[in-house]
Amino acid sequence: MRITVTVDGTRYTDEVEPRTLLVHYLRNQLGKVGTVVGCDTSNCGACTVHLDGQSVKSCSVLAVQADGSEVTTIEGLARDGELHPVQKAFQDNHALQCGFCTPGMIMQSLDLLSENPEPDEQTVREGLEGNLCRCTGYQNIVRAVRDAAERMRPGAGPEAERVGEATGTATTSSMGGGAE
Repeated sequence: MRITVTVDGTRYTDEVEPRTLLVHYLRNQLGKVGTVVGCDTSNCGACTVHLDGQSVKSCSVLAVQADGSEVTTIEGLARDGELHPVQKAFQDNHALQCGFCTPGMIMQSLDLLSENPEPDEQTVREGLEGNLCRCTGYQNIVRAVRDAAERMRPGAGPEAERVGEATGTATTSSMGGGAE
C-alpha cells in the first residue's frame, strides 16, 4: 500500500506492507531510530510517538493507519540544535540511566503536560504509568517532568514560546536519538 505521512515536518510517500507497524516504518524506512522497539506488545511505552498531536505506542499502530497523518518522533523535538524544554529537563535532572525508555518517556511527558501544564507528583506518576523504566526508580523522571512544566509555563522565558511546537525540521539530539 502507498501511504503519505508527515514525520517531524517532512512529508514522505512510501510503499508499505499492510501489516507493517508504525514503529518499524519509522525505524526501518525513515531511519528514525530514536523511536525504539521495546516489547512489541504496547506494554512498555518505549516506542511512544505523537500521531496527530496525541501520544500513541507506535508498536500498536499500523503504518497504513497513519496515512495522511502527522507524526512527531523524539528526533523532531529539538530546534536549531536546542533541546526541547522537556528534553533539557530530563538531561538536567538525570532522568535516565540506560536511556532506552527515555524517548517514550519524553513523548508521553509532552502529552501529559499538554493536558495538565501544572501536574503534581501523583499526576505525573499516573500520566506515565504506561511507560516503563527498569533503571531509574522514576523519582528523577517525575522531577524532570515537573521541572519541564515550570520551564514551559507562560512567562518562564524563551523556552516557553516553544510549547505546542511539536513538529519541524528533524534534529537528532543526545536525548533519545541514539538508542538502537
